[in-house]
Amino acid sequence: MPLTAMQMDRKIDEHFGFESRDDVEGVLATLAEDVEHDIVGHPSGPTRGRESARSFYQGLFADLSDSHVQSLRRLYGPDFLVDESLWRGRAPGRPFGIEGRNRPLEFRLLHVVEFNEQGDIRRENVWLDVAAILRQLPQD
Repeated sequence: MPLTAMQMDRKIDEHFGFESRDDVEGVLATLAEDVEHDIVGHPSGPTRGRESARSFYQGLFADLSDSHVQSLRRLYGPDFLVDESLWRGRAPGRPFGIEGRNRPLEFRLLHVVEFNEQGDIRRENVWLDVAAILRQLPQD
C-alpha cells in the first residue's frame, strides 16, 4: 500500500530535523539500509548504503551550521515526494569546496525522495542552487 502524503511528510521532516541538529546517527536512521544517496554535482557522485552516506553528512555538518530548512512546496506521488526548500544558516567550513569563513548563507534546495514499503528513504536526490552559494561566498 502506498504511503500517504502525511507519512512522507513525517519522515522527511524527521530527516530535516536531524540535519538541523547535526545528528548524523539520526539522519542515517531515516535512510533505508541500501539507500541511494545522490547530491547532484558532489565529487563522490551517488553512493549506495547508509554507511556510504555517513561521510557526506559528517562533512556537511562540519561545513554548515545553525541550519534551518523551510519547506516552500511539496509534490507527492505514490512512493515519492519532491520538496522545494530554503536552507538558511552559516558556513564555518568549506561547504561544497567553497571557503565559508563563517558567513551567513541561504540557498534553495530541491529534494526528490523515494520511500520503501517500510517508510524509510530509499533514494535521496538533492539539487542545490550553486549560483546563490557562489554569490554569497565570493572568493577574493
